[in-house]
Amino acid sequence: MKIGYARVSTDDQNLDLQRDALTAAGCKTIYEDQGISGASFTRDGLTEALNAVGEGNILVVWKLDRLGRSLGDLIHIMDNLGKAGAGFVSLSEAIDTTTAGGKLLFHMMGALGEFERSLIAERTKAGMAAAKKQGLNVGRPRKLTEAQIQHAREMLDNGQLTVAYMANLYGVNKSTLWRALKVA
Repeated sequence: MKIGYARVSTDDQNLDLQRDALTAAGCKTIYEDQGISGASFTRDGLTEALNAVGEGNILVVWKLDRLGRSLGDLIHIMDNLGKAGAGFVSLSEAIDTTTAGGKLLFHMMGALGEFERSLIAERTKAGMAAAKKQGLNVGRPRKLTEAQIQHAREMLDNGQLTVAYMANLYGVNKSTLWRALKVA
């Protein structure tokens, strides 16, 4: 059985084109989301469609971007469909995972997506290493300056003030002050 899924991002857009294409492709049931971005994690129509797809069924979409915005989301959905013993068809891109060629194409897309994520991770790590070499702080800005940490250390070492008082004075949590004192 073919199960269709259609989505438009705004309430102003119309689902008719997608409905017609899915019906022409042989979908008996079509689940829909209207006014919901593809980046949204909660899409009731998609959840219902995925729950309805079982062994031997085929999930059909008009275009691949109707299913999800990121390659990671698409691969996750495709993996779940595969585990359920279901196929996938995207009408506009002519992807059909019920054929050997369709499976190959989708796996190649997945491999390219993984390669892209690896490149991004490498560039991020290289950028962070370069920033550290230049003495720049990587991550969130520090809440306490070196002078504040030194002042707090002196007050605490002399027993003049408590950690709670010093943390309140600098507008930070006690654990933040403790961590700064350990590092410095």
